[in-house]
Amino acid sequence: MNTAGHSEATAPRGLELTPFRGLRYDPDRVGSLAAVTSPPYDVVVRPDGLHHLQAADPHNIVRLILPQAGTPAARTEQAADTLRRWLAEGILTTDPEPGLYVYEQRDGNGLLQRGIIGALRVSDPSDGVVLPHEDVMPHVVADRAALMRATSANLEPLLLTYRGDGGTAATTKLVERTADQPPLLATTTEDGFGHRLWAITDPADVARIQAELSGCQALIADGHHRWATYRRLRAEHPSPSPWDYGLVLLVDTARYPLRVRAIHRLLHGLPVTDAVAALRGLFRVERLEVPLPEALAALADAACAGNAFLLAGDGAFHLVDRPDPDLLARTVPADRPAAWRTLDATVLHATLLNHVWHIPEDDPTRIAYIHDTAATVAKAEHDGGTAVLLHPVREEVVRDLARQGVTMPRKSTSFGPKPASGLVLRALEL
Repeated sequence: MNTAGHSEATAPRGLELTPFRGLRYDPDRVGSLAAVTSPPYDVVVRPDGLHHLQAADPHNIVRLILPQAGTPAARTEQAADTLRRWLAEGILTTDPEPGLYVYEQRDGNGLLQRGIIGALRVSDPSDGVVLPHEDVMPHVVADRAALMRATSANLEPLLLTYRGDGGTAATTKLVERTADQPPLLATTTEDGFGHRLWAITDPADVARIQAELSGCQALIADGHHRWATYRRLRAEHPSPSPWDYGLVLLVDTARYPLRVRAIHRLLHGLPVTDAVAALRGLFRVERLEVPLPEALAALADAACAGNAFLLAGDGAFHLVDRPDPDLLARTVPADRPAAWRTLDATVLHATLLNHVWHIPEDDPTRIAYIHDTAATVAKAEHDGGTAVLLHPVREEVVRDLARQGVTMPRKSTSFGPKPASGLVLRALEL
């Protein structure tokens, strides 16, 4: 039983990261490691991206993280059956000894990110150890929880950041020294990113990392719903148990700064003409007959002066900015810090979705959340809906709000690069 660690009666004082026996694809049993990987479950654009990944390899991880069947119960049962079959057939094998894993991502434009994958003790926001910065949707947490229960596995690591700032010098040296060694695996995915993975199994090295991280605080960069799922499942199992821990990738952003991008909205059943018409007199609306890069540049310029959005779906772009101050005063809650009240995501949810367009933010039949900008526009044009494109929030704003205990509207940010799913999994019963 992978029970990772011991039970504590008091709240954790810092990050408690423990080694685990990674579950990994046997490269001799699959077509290629790149062909069995996937972006995180919530980044896969459906249905096109899902179908593409399913066709890439019969053992692509998407069959576990996004199983396809007629009912929720059938989907989770299918994932559990698939995982059991792959284990029995040796498609997935367990590493011989517990370790922490150094994970590297590199693109062709000079971006380099390294971090440590391990099993992190699950904590509550009130503990001040792992800070969320976004709200979650209950139905997504319920879906992820059902999947993890059925498979008894953490199928993909979520992304956490911490600021080493000199206090984790030994960890930094260990990560970089490890990256000079031959990796356990190396592959390049079709997005051009190179991925490499190493195991740190020496007890002294593991203890050194654990000691330094025990003084650190982390921010959830990507994976709020999975972290909420970890917390729910921990509460369902008496401690100590493997469910006290969850699979994470920890990145020191003092050493490897992340990129922060926006997550866009696709509004089903709302044509752009109707969306724009509802904004007349409430915002300034300017039609832009330009390509996407120029439209995004115009959005960036407008966002410097205040709240701004791009609407798309009819072959053009509509720059929406300069909201009526009285409208914001009536619709944006006043009981939060100014930095929260002025977020584009706040105005989008409180003013546009709730007040102007009357679209429930957690109804998947009315709204979808998509990371890829061009894909959001294309789907809006194909479906006759409205794409709402946002400008990204700065990381310092996100971290400052999180430290105040203030959560942003759901799906406000997209930190990256995100870890590829399928390189290392954590089975809770091994």
